[in-house]
Amino acid sequence: MLTIEKLSEVIDIGKRESKNFLTKPYVDIFHQKEKICPNFKKDESTYNQFYQGDNFIVMKKLLEEGYKGKIDLIYIDPPFFTKTKYKGKIFLYHDEEEDIIEHFAYDDTWEEGFFSYLKMLCTRLFLMKELLSEKGTLYVHLDYRTVHYIKIIMDQIFGGENFLNEIIWAYKSGGASKRYYSKKHDTILVYTKGKEYIFNPQKEKSYNRGFKPYKFKGVKEYKDELGWYTLVNLKDVWQIDMVGRTSKERVGYDTQKPEKLLERIILTSSDEDSLIADFFAGSGTTGVVAEKLNRRWIMSDIGSLSSLTIAKRLIENNSTPFYIYKPNIRDERAGKLYLNEIILENDNGIKCLKIELDRYEIDLNKINIKDKDRELINEILTKNSLSLLDFIGIDPNYKDNLPNLRWQYYRNNKRNLDSIIYIKIDKVKEDQKIFIRYVDVFGNDNFMIYKIKNGKVIRWE
Repeated sequence: MLTIEKLSEVIDIGKRESKNFLTKPYVDIFHQKEKICPNFKKDESTYNQFYQGDNFIVMKKLLEEGYKGKIDLIYIDPPFFTKTKYKGKIFLYHDEEEDIIEHFAYDDTWEEGFFSYLKMLCTRLFLMKELLSEKGTLYVHLDYRTVHYIKIIMDQIFGGENFLNEIIWAYKSGGASKRYYSKKHDTILVYTKGKEYIFNPQKEKSYNRGFKPYKFKGVKEYKDELGWYTLVNLKDVWQIDMVGRTSKERVGYDTQKPEKLLERIILTSSDEDSLIADFFAGSGTTGVVAEKLNRRWIMSDIGSLSSLTIAKRLIENNSTPFYIYKPNIRDERAGKLYLNEIILENDNGIKCLKIELDRYEIDLNKINIKDKDRELINEILTKNSLSLLDFIGIDPNYKDNLPNLRWQYYRNNKRNLDSIIYIKIDKVKEDQKIFIRYVDVFGNDNFMIYKIKNGKVIRWE
């Protein structure tokens, strides 16, 4: 049990560590930077950003780059202190069969116990306050395990007078108990930076008693399949379904949150010109919904599986261009892609690159999977190793510093990547470089560079 004295110590340490961290010179660790353009026609004047790395360092980078007081809305869904190692589901398609394996997504276990969990979150909350604009709002998504402790911490950081709401997200899910009430809700704490915050009231249905019309003067009533209702401002209890097994939203990420939940938050506490952020991005629902609602976004997550999941979701949703930042240039756990050939072709005056994939090799000793799954993957490596590739991004006119991955190929709808890829290119110049980024189903990535020399495409790096 954590005592009040210990909670006070957590806040003091969080304040001191965050202050000391901000005074230290920043050394940029995000050496790998790439641009992904899912839709050529969308505005490219502003780029959204995803960082794969420790969000403490990400927030320091943002503050160094002038984002202090610039973010109107921050939503975070941090670990809940469940003492669990979460998995992501990977669907493998081979020989007209589907297999499901589990791969490590993120760790919610804490060697130093509850004190270290609270300290982790407390130091980050101090930095989030620095990033929030004067009209900004912070939503912290928790459950019964920690919410009462975090409420006290946030009262100290933001001031109890800036506490706006405690939102109850109620949902239906499997599981019940004969010894206690079934746990079917999460809690979202809402704090503002000050008194002049963005708040756009959203409406919800309020059904009349007996589902019959009231016929009150001046009250507009509506009718659906259940009966008559009026529209009222949202209450602080939200009944929204979880992302179920059969949901079209589902991406195989254990803690994925529904788009409708984020839609309410974003519509209420941001405007169309607002910048929003999520520093525990997970499956990327915040960015996906922000795209649909014409908001700019910044997201971060430490997991490689999160990075891959988010990139694919944004591409599928035809998002505006975004940057991906990572600390590594080459992932030490990544495998190696081999090509049969890459050649220039001319079809009726249209120049294109033909890229023919051969095989993919990976050291399974570096992958965190179960033994039974290891046997399956060894079999797949022998029969159809290319089915372990999840994403290929290509810049056919690479400029040596920032790959612009305008061509993206990824698995979806139970289909693996094609073994032959054709890319239309406008111009072919001597010494033109071709950058190819590839990511496997575990989220590990690598790249290769080719060069056009005397009309032929040769391996450069």
